[in-house]
Amino acid sequence: MKERISLTLNKSILEQVDMLIDSTKMRSRSHAIELLLSKALNTKKIEHALILAGGKGTRLRPLTYEIPKVMIPLQGRPFLQHLIEMLKKHDITDILLSVGYLKEQIKEYFGNGSKFGVKIRYIEEEKPLGTAGCLKLAKSFLKSSFVMMNGDEFKEVDLHDMFSFHKKRGGLGTIGLKTTDTPENYGIAVMQGSRIMRFVEKPKTFVSNLFSAGIYILEPEIIDLIPEGYAMVETDLFPKLAEQGKLAGYPFEGRWYDLGTFERYEKAIKELGNENAKD
Repeated sequence: MKERISLTLNKSILEQVDMLIDSTKMRSRSHAIELLLSKALNTKKIEHALILAGGKGTRLRPLTYEIPKVMIPLQGRPFLQHLIEMLKKHDITDILLSVGYLKEQIKEYFGNGSKFGVKIRYIEEEKPLGTAGCLKLAKSFLKSSFVMMNGDEFKEVDLHDMFSFHKKRGGLGTIGLKTTDTPENYGIAVMQGSRIMRFVEKPKTFVSNLFSAGIYILEPEIIDLIPEGYAMVETDLFPKLAEQGKLAGYPFEGRWYDLGTFERYEKAIKELGNENAKD
C-alpha cells in the first residue's frame, strides 16, 4: 500500500531527479524518487543470481571446440565477465554458475569470484540437464527471489526497477522482454497488460513484437514445478506459470546482444566498439 506525502527538495536535486525521467524505467517524479530511495535504503534487494554457462555453442564452431561460449572475448574480456559486472553494479554479489562443457576454463578464470568483488559458486552438470534441470540442482542455494539469466547474451537491465516491478505484481516469475522488428525469428510473448498469457514460437502472423531476453526474476517456489531429469524453463516451466496467471513480462530499453552466431557476435563487436569510440 502506498501513501501520498509532500516533499520539499532543493531545486538542484529536483532538476537531477527530472533528468532521470524517461517515461519507461522512470515514469514520473514520484516513481524516480521511490526508486532512488529504495536503492539508498536497500529495502528491496535480490541476493542471488544463477547464470547458465554450460552450453556447447555449436553454432560458433570451430571457435568453441577449444573455448567455452561464455569465455569468448568482447571488448577485451570474457563475455561472461560483462554479466557478472552488471550483477555487481546492482549489488548482487552471490552468484551461481551452472557449468558443464569445458567447465575447467571457466572455473580457472573466475575462481571464487574474489578478484571480481563477488562470491562465485558452481553447479556442475555431469550431463546436459536443460535450462530448468540445472535450476533444480541449485535449489538448496536459492531461498529467496533470485535472478536467472542465459550466459550467452549481453544485456543491460535496471535490475532494481525490474525487481520492484516483479514484487508489485506478486507473481512467481518475471521475464525481461525486448522488442524486435522480426518477430518471426523469435519465441514471442502474447501479453494481456503486464501478464504473459502464452508464447508463440516464430509466429507466421503478427501476435506481438516482444521476445524473451533471457533474463528472469523468479521465486524459489517455482523449482518444485520442474520435472525430474532434462527440462527447459521455456517449455516445461513458463507455460505452467502463464496458465496460472503468475508470469509477468518486463519490457526494457537497455542494449541486448545474442552471442549465438558469428553474425550476431560480429554485430555486437561492431556496435559496442562504435559506441566506445564515440565516448
